[in-house]
Amino acid sequence: QVQLVESGGGLVQAGGSRRLSCAASGRTFSSYSMGWFGWFRQAPGKEREFVAAVGRSGDNTYYSDSVKGRFTISRDNAKNTVYLQMNSLKPEDSAVYYCACGSVGVVDRESQYDYWGQGTQVTVSS
Repeated sequence: QVQLVESGGGLVQAGGSRRLSCAASGRTFSSYSMGWFGWFRQAPGKEREFVAAVGRSGDNTYYSDSVKGRFTISRDNAKNTVYLQMNSLKPEDSAVYYCACGSVGVVDRESQYDYWGQGTQVTVSS
């Protein structure tokens, strides 16, 4: 079993920055079953959407078009933690952000991820 705990959410002004963390436990962080980590988000009344993903070594990263150039995903395998650095935040970035992991094939597809955290709320004020 894998446990994921997100933190770092909160209220931030538009144009500001925030760093989310996802602490993983339960299996070897770089094992096959925890190979890929992704961040997804869900705003009120909307479907959950892909934000970013990072591969096992941290060298491979993918971003949605809406956050590319503003967000950076990274992982620290020594600390069993994945990060999402969010810069130049916009009100439309407000959502509950979820961390997920799994041995995925298609990184932006929810169904590919096996384990999910409870989410952390990010609210961007205008």
